[in-house]
Amino acid sequence: MSQIIVNKLDKRSKIDKNIYGDFSEHLGRCIYNGVFVGENSSIPNVNGMRTDVVEALKQIHLPVLRWPGGCFADEYHWQDGIGPKENRKRMVNTNWGGVVEDNSFGTHEFLEFCRQVGCEPYINGNLGSGTVREMSEWVEYMTFDGESPMANWRRENGREEPWKVKYFAVGNESWGCGGNMRPEYYAGLYRRYQSFLKNYGDNKLFRIAVGPNNDDYEWTETVMRLAGNYMDGLTLHYYTVPGDWKHKGSATEFTKEEYYATLRKANFMDELVTRHSQIMDKYDPQGRVALMVDEWGTWFDVEPGTTPGFLYQQNTMRDAMVAALSLNIFNRHSSRVRMANIAQLCNVLQAVVLTEGEKMVLTPTYHVFDLYQHHQDATLLGCFVEVGQVGSGDDVVPQLSVSASEDKDGVVHVTAANLSSTETCPVELSLLGGGIENVTGRVLTGAMDAYNDFDTPDTVAIHPLEPIETTDGRAYFTLPACSVAEITLA
Repeated sequence: MSQIIVNKLDKRSKIDKNIYGDFSEHLGRCIYNGVFVGENSSIPNVNGMRTDVVEALKQIHLPVLRWPGGCFADEYHWQDGIGPKENRKRMVNTNWGGVVEDNSFGTHEFLEFCRQVGCEPYINGNLGSGTVREMSEWVEYMTFDGESPMANWRRENGREEPWKVKYFAVGNESWGCGGNMRPEYYAGLYRRYQSFLKNYGDNKLFRIAVGPNNDDYEWTETVMRLAGNYMDGLTLHYYTVPGDWKHKGSATEFTKEEYYATLRKANFMDELVTRHSQIMDKYDPQGRVALMVDEWGTWFDVEPGTTPGFLYQQNTMRDAMVAALSLNIFNRHSSRVRMANIAQLCNVLQAVVLTEGEKMVLTPTYHVFDLYQHHQDATLLGCFVEVGQVGSGDDVVPQLSVSASEDKDGVVHVTAANLSSTETCPVELSLLGGGIENVTGRVLTGAMDAYNDFDTPDTVAIHPLEPIETTDGRAYFTLPACSVAEITLA
């Protein structure tokens, strides 16, 4: 029997709600025919935004959404996406499929989508092909409440009051698609560009610098040394790819060996966060600068018959396990990790929702975010787990991935993922600093390759975790194979 010991007296860092953020890029069907169908669509919408998608995101209390990219961000010129839609410039999305976009979804539409969902916007500025003036004027357009060319232009386009925009990034993947820059060069550009991102009125920007790709510790070292005092956040990008970049593997057809290889690679996130945090500690011992994992998730080969550049993939219980494992890691490192944005929101990579015409389906990954939502802004609790390992060869992971928190009402929430594809996991749960009297649970489980599609949308769904027995202040339950659970101790 595995043991989970949660120490209610060992209160640690706040789990920032923004760890449960998402990412929406102009990529494939994420925006167009995904979250945005236009005001004249027969699909139910409010101001062009799909009602079913909005309601689904409200259900999991999506806290923050990143836009417009991704690689797309460094080719996006915001002024082409405002004003009357019939007058907006068309553009070629050179990164993702070479499709022509009409710019009908721009700044006003994105901020309207965030309003409907109730989440904070995270804007990614164009450093790669944009100018200092362009980026500076974007901030002014959105947030200035006075008389100026940009503020007046916003009013002419139908928005009298400025928006509240906190999170703003200077570039994306500047080491790659965002300009193939050296860290020294990027650090210099970042210092220059951020100087012209002004705070207007009571809108205070949280300035975000491009951080490393995977284990590029030199990038973190250099950018923190040269520009750490000028940033509020530093990004980290890491994707879980079971194969290699040429042959990433199928999203739905995979072996047990590939399953564990995927989980081992997902678990590498813990080492990445630890080592990058250590470098940040060197230059920021007070922990002022947030580590922001604003692109993470699984990346498989696209579904057969779909456009390669659209990155459309199905979403199985394997993806749910990766999500649970990753979110537990972020929770445990919440003293430094204060935002994470899964890639991506809709119809792209590890999406939380899939759409096809009028149909929408919630993925297993969506249900993990549902199970974990009570960690948002809760206090991380110390947690000890005694458990064996699963897998074979080099692809070995602990059978249980766990994190625990206490919310503002004193309720303790424990999230636990049984990573074994075949073996159940009996658990004894103890709570130091308080006994266990009232305990409930919810669980998501299924075969490792189980998924929801438009014909069978409820194959993978959340159910009550039963039975849960309590004896001598401890709780006893069994986690099914390949499962994710939330246990609530009231």
